Amino acid sequence: MLDLPDDLGQLRILERLGVIILRDIRIKIDEVEKRQAAMRPARVLPDGPGWVVAYLRERGRRIPAAVHIGDCTLAGKNTESLSGDEARRVLAEGSIPGCHICRPERELGILG
Repeated sequence: MLDLPDDLGQLRILERLGVIILRDIRIKIDEVEKRQAAMRPARVLPDGPGWVVAYLRERGRRIPAAVHIGDCTLAGKNTESLSGDEARRVLAEGSIPGCHICRPERELGILG
């Protein structure tokens, strides 16, 4: 914890300075994120389904395992197509995780 003064005037000045610094940090973060996003190559979605949910088999039942971008090789063959809205909803609910390799939530704009 900081050793702050007991003077209300000085505390108000420090508070204002903190607000200004935080604003400047957030502006800089936004600039860096935009610059990094511009440098990242744009991914072209596959011709087939844009999004799929991959299933595992457990005692003859299909268990949803992960949401993938349609061309992700980790999805396997036991998949079901999803629209972008369906994939976004499933990922936002948290009921099925996104693939840690193809990162569908990033392509769907759920995470930065």
